[in-house]
Amino acid sequence: MPERPTDDTRSVGPPLERILSTIRASFDARHAAREEALAATRQIIQHSAGCIRAVHRRQFDEADRLLTEAQLGARRAQSALAEHGEIYHAGFLHDALKELAEASLTLAVIAGRPLPTPEDLGVEYPAYLNGLAETVGELRRFALDSLRHGERERAELLLRAMDDIYGLLVTFDYPDAITRGLRRHTDMVRGVTERTRGDLTLVAVQQELETQIQALQDRLSAADPGAEHPGSLSPPG
Repeated sequence: MPERPTDDTRSVGPPLERILSTIRASFDARHAAREEALAATRQIIQHSAGCIRAVHRRQFDEADRLLTEAQLGARRAQSALAEHGEIYHAGFLHDALKELAEASLTLAVIAGRPLPTPEDLGVEYPAYLNGLAETVGELRRFALDSLRHGERERAELLLRAMDDIYGLLVTFDYPDAITRGLRRHTDMVRGVTERTRGDLTLVAVQQELETQIQALQDRLSAADPGAEHPGSLSPPG
């Protein structure tokens, strides 16, 4: 015959309340850690973006200050999630650390400093590599600004750095589950690099043409100082 329930099993309230209380305490701790980490990641993203803007304004001291603030935010977020691996790897922290890596690497390349390592920044390898890939877009922007300032040599040095970055990233032929979508970012790097190469080539050709035209005008002027030549300006008669 089936066993009859005893009086002790007729009410599950107190035992279940204790079980659910334990679960609720765990959820409260996870929720608090997530909220603290989210606030810190907003700080990381905000200060990383500010660092990049300061780099483009060539305000490197300000860039350093903002980068330090971003790194402090990273330490806070990582500390908050240290015991909550499932939240740590949910994605939002990776995205913020990628922005930190991008800002750090952009500053280092443009300022001519040694590149920080992932260990220096305290970021995981996928965040570092994807941040490195996105650095190329900022290098293109700075290279074009350098051209507008007549700094063609600096722009060519940045193009060389972009080539180096692409040549190294393309060797990381691993599934996206490992690299967090690096292949897509590497394809972007190739396109940005080739567009920049085309821009610099066009400027080089234009400058060479202008140099040749000026040299021709100088020779013609030397041969016949009183003659008017195409492209020369003469006062109204």
